[in-house]
Amino acid sequence: MTDDGQVRRWETPWPLDIRATVGHLRRGSGDPAFVYGRDGSVWRAVHTPDGAGTLTVRFDGTTVTGRAWGPGAGWLLDQMPDFLGAQDDPSALEPRDPVVERLVQRSDGLRIGRTDRVWEALVPAILEQKVVGTEAWRAWRYLLRRYGERAPGPVPDTMRVPPPQPTWAQIPSWEWHRSGIEPVRMRTIRGATSMDVERHPDHLRLLRGVGRWTEAETRARAVGDADVVNVGDYHIPKLVGLTLIGEPVDDDGMLELLEPYAGQRQRIIRMVELHGARPERRGHRMSVRDYRDI
Repeated sequence: MTDDGQVRRWETPWPLDIRATVGHLRRGSGDPAFVYGRDGSVWRAVHTPDGAGTLTVRFDGTTVTGRAWGPGAGWLLDQMPDFLGAQDDPSALEPRDPVVERLVQRSDGLRIGRTDRVWEALVPAILEQKVVGTEAWRAWRYLLRRYGERAPGPVPDTMRVPPPQPTWAQIPSWEWHRSGIEPVRMRTIRGATSMDVERHPDHLRLLRGVGRWTEAETRARAVGDADVVNVGDYHIPKLVGLTLIGEPVDDDGMLELLEPYAGQRQRIIRMVELHGARPERRGHRMSVRDYRDI
């Protein structure tokens, strides 16, 4: 242990793009639990099985240097290779057309990592149900700043560790209201506290209010599921269609396009999100709602 926290260095046997690999964990630019450093590092606050911890990782092209602070420091450093995709196998994806082949070439260094923290993936996924990201991220910021403890280590004062699962059941209804969350999503999160989700990530859809989309968003982050598909997403089917065949599709169309890549469908989705086609910015958009003044 040093003033710089606990340290681990890990030489990766393959290319690694840290931001592409873990950037989907950030819930908006003001996420209190996830910060990009000016030096290219990533900082993440986590409630581990051993307690609060902060992990920062930086890659110099051959070696990842991880530093961690707090009671959860040891757990975070032990888990760091899996966080960065050590259990992933990108070679399992075999391109079947030139479009996917180009996506693979552009995505060199993308790994499907896993956080092994199901609750911290499930809560923001529920917050993001059927709303624009801006609305969900506003609530995430409010609730973490109100109920999360300050992240350990040399971090900004605004950085917070997400509250542990039992705490979410104790948040009073007026605080949910102030965060901008309506009763439906509040009840879904409260109800989810009844399950030990860390031990049962394969049974999330038994929870009331947790459907296929929420399960996919959670599993893609927490357990590194390379195949799960975000059915019900407002944007992803359009992006997949535009990228693979040049026109937007619905959920059924997306599933048909991804069927040849069964086992690797989430990887295709991640590559499309990073490097796929983008629709023209016109037409209907989902609006940001605000329940706080109602």
